[in-house]
Amino acid sequence: MQCTFLQRHFGEETLDETYILDLPGIKTRGFIRAAVDNNSTGYYIYRGRRMGYEYELLRDLAKKLGVQLNLVLVSDIDAAFDFLQDGRVDVIAMNLEKNNERATRGMFTRPLGKINTVLVGAKNSPKINDWEELNGDTVYVRRGAVYKSELCSVKDSLQLDFLVMETPDHEETLIDRVAEGEIKWTIADQNIALANKTYYDGLNISWKVTESEEVAWVVRKNSPKLLSEINSWLEKEEKKLIPILYSKYFLNSKNSYFRNTSAFSSLAGNRISVYDELIQQGAQELGWDWRLLASLVYKESKFDTTAISYAGAQGLLQLMPVTLERFGVENPNDPRESLMGGIRYLRYLDKFWMERVPETNERIKFILASYNIGHGHVEDAWRLALKYGKNVQEWVSVAEFLELKSDPEYYRDPLVKSGYAKGHLAVNYVKDVLSIFESYKALVEP
Repeated sequence: MQCTFLQRHFGEETLDETYILDLPGIKTRGFIRAAVDNNSTGYYIYRGRRMGYEYELLRDLAKKLGVQLNLVLVSDIDAAFDFLQDGRVDVIAMNLEKNNERATRGMFTRPLGKINTVLVGAKNSPKINDWEELNGDTVYVRRGAVYKSELCSVKDSLQLDFLVMETPDHEETLIDRVAEGEIKWTIADQNIALANKTYYDGLNISWKVTESEEVAWVVRKNSPKLLSEINSWLEKEEKKLIPILYSKYFLNSKNSYFRNTSAFSSLAGNRISVYDELIQQGAQELGWDWRLLASLVYKESKFDTTAISYAGAQGLLQLMPVTLERFGVENPNDPRESLMGGIRYLRYLDKFWMERVPETNERIKFILASYNIGHGHVEDAWRLALKYGKNVQEWVSVAEFLELKSDPEYYRDPLVKSGYAKGHLAVNYVKDVLSIFESYKALVEP
């Protein structure tokens, strides 16, 4: 089940689907795809929560557009432009400086801000006061970034004798290599350098390669309506959301240090929560990828064993009192007991849907929706889908009628046993859990 489920919904096959769409098509499709970096400022997981400057901006943009957000991790900048032109992403959400070559491959949004480029050396590196002091040295730079052209321009204009070596490594990987003494120099945006300086004490970042340059995102040239919408959104947020997020990710060095060095960060470790081993054990009983179960736990309780919902649900998987009792949970604050009670409930739901939805990949969605809203409401939607000649073994067909359970025309149908329901909330719940799972799958090892 696991390999098939991952490949079908979150693996390379999904990325092979291309969509050369502008804003109306993106809204019709229901989601926007963005190419992002997995680094200490762009996008990562910390204690189960998705974080990052670009991630939070994109989340707000998607909300404003009324669509879901699909993130595509791309470490190679040239590959990101290929993805954009091929229709595998709709926007490159990286802080990119505009140059002539990039301008031929996409349209730049209004600037998100300005960034300096700095030379990065280790604590014991000599403090540079003049470019000539780099003579005889090698500076390693990320391939596809503007750093090579910037350095070569300086080198040629001043007739200097240092080497510029391109590498596929990300800026932060190169900074790691500098700090470990493997290489002497690299180049990075000042924001990234400052973030890394919080946990590499004494990192030498005082020498500016360039003065402040504007940075922006990029969309396809055949997406003028998307460009216009993003620009309008940026104009509104440049004095509100953007300064708040900039302070959060670039100016608060203490928080940055903990987020970037924690074992519970995808940047430094491979753990989601303190309950990973317990979740892995439960996932084995279900036959699920443990990161999918972790996504459900995060959605329900954010890994807080003492969490209590407004309706009285408790524990890691937020079971209602009657369900706690039914599945043998005496102490909902005990993580093992409450999680295993939730596992027993999920196994019950799996058996409930087994015959009607034999294909495991689809049945997962029925189980998640049932966990959220109750299997009675989902069964009502299943009956309605059957009545109207839809494929009742596919979630997309049943979800359509679950959303209609707030409409009297449908919830008053004699086939409906559980009455009115805000079914759209359960449909969104399934999307949210699977979206979290997609992030965990991309950033945390199996």
